[in-house]
Amino acid sequence: MKKYLSISILAVVSLLAIQGYGQGKELNNHIAKFGQVLFYINNYYLDSIDNNDVTEHAVKSMISALDPHSSYISADEVKAMNEPLEGNFEGVGIEFAIIRDTLTVASPISGGPSESVGIRAGDKIVVIDGEDVASIGITNDMVFKYLRGPKGSKVTLEIVRRGVEGNLVFEVIRDKIPINSVDAAYEVSPGVVYVRLSRFAANSSREILSAILDLNMAQIDGFILDLRGNSGGYLGTAMEITNFFLDAGQTIVYTEGMKVPKMTEKAKGTGFYKNGPLVVLVDENSASASEIVAGAVQDWDRGMIIGRRTFGKGLVQQMLPLNDGAQLRLTVARYHTPSGRVIQAPYREGSKEDYYKAFFERYQRGELFSRDSIQLPDSLKYKTLKKGRTVYGGGGIMPDIFVPADTTYQTDYYSQLLRKGVILDFMNDYSDKNRSRLKSAYPEFDNFRQGFSFGEDLFESFKSLAESRGISYDHEEFEQSFPEIENYMKALLARSIYGTPAFYKIVNSYNDKVFEAAMDYINDNR
Repeated sequence: MKKYLSISILAVVSLLAIQGYGQGKELNNHIAKFGQVLFYINNYYLDSIDNNDVTEHAVKSMISALDPHSSYISADEVKAMNEPLEGNFEGVGIEFAIIRDTLTVASPISGGPSESVGIRAGDKIVVIDGEDVASIGITNDMVFKYLRGPKGSKVTLEIVRRGVEGNLVFEVIRDKIPINSVDAAYEVSPGVVYVRLSRFAANSSREILSAILDLNMAQIDGFILDLRGNSGGYLGTAMEITNFFLDAGQTIVYTEGMKVPKMTEKAKGTGFYKNGPLVVLVDENSASASEIVAGAVQDWDRGMIIGRRTFGKGLVQQMLPLNDGAQLRLTVARYHTPSGRVIQAPYREGSKEDYYKAFFERYQRGELFSRDSIQLPDSLKYKTLKKGRTVYGGGGIMPDIFVPADTTYQTDYYSQLLRKGVILDFMNDYSDKNRSRLKSAYPEFDNFRQGFSFGEDLFESFKSLAESRGISYDHEEFEQSFPEIENYMKALLARSIYGTPAFYKIVNSYNDKVFEAAMDYINDNR
């Protein structure tokens, strides 16, 4: 049977070689050579082999010889990869935390199936479809396996609720669950809107518009788009969002490759905020689609880019389907900002490790702390299209206003707390025990922000938990990091009670120099 299968594989590969997809004799020869090798292995190798494994390894090896962003994605990985960008998945609709080895509902997703049957924040899911899931060492992956499933399928959950005797039983019908890419949208001060975008998903532009409409602002006099940590997503979404800010006919981006014709995308002029102070916040982890938006805003002198130099991913990938459901994510072009800049950082084909190593070397050179540490040659100079300001290509977007990273609070003690998840675990437990009391005492977020503070005894419990996790208390380092620890804890608590936007309202208002620089620019230019 294996022999006939091998002959069939060879026949198919040989047929492809004969056709050659119009690429010529040389390509035909290479295709035929691979088919011959696979045929010989199957028929003469001393042991049995898994053809799937051999082919997977061969494909991955080929792709590794290309640029650092081309990749092979197996059939199993394709769906999981697409979910965050397509903007939904199918499941029961909860945000969860694992507290003391128990699956706990942090918040039911608004409008989702769990909320509709009455599941609440703080509920502990102990049995799923008759299977005990409490104190079994449950992991995030296990939760996804239990709770996600096809739309219309049913799952029975047994829940322990504080103050209620016995288990509560809920039957939840799975449905499409939205994944939001807008982490926060709020009015910072009268007329000034802040939007934090985590990724460029299929629905991101609609999310932004919907969020702004929900704010019910009389008018917008300033706009802050926070793309810090946003590693990209759909190119089309980046163009939709850039269109919010540019005039009709202004180029947003153009792409060009050896085998792909030049394509230029221009603004339609239908944007809702084409005038007025605009700031785009970026950092070293802003990449790809984030750089398209920042590059267009900068090149047209439409707004101010504030933060630190972006990652430098300026290559366009096309998803090419393979016959088993896998995909080839192949780089087909470079993108250029309106002034002609190539944002892609330098790389050598087949040297992905060196490419990412160079990114981390930026930190060692002090780039996060001093703009003067960034040396770019004159050959990479370009001029903006209205004011003729100097901008640079060849490795990310250089901000107009550089704000160094703040490390004054960083200590080894604080780093260990973060790495071992102590702060998050402690606050999950605290919010679980105190959510109802705090919500009653502070019914509105502004009440909480102004009136809530932690007691000293809480930090004694916190230190004890850290000790139990193997983190020895260091008084000097704790005092140095304390303001940051306290603020982060308050932000996590706010998120648990009032939702994700509350988290950013807390962190932005405390010692965020990039956000402060944005507000200064907006106020000076309104």
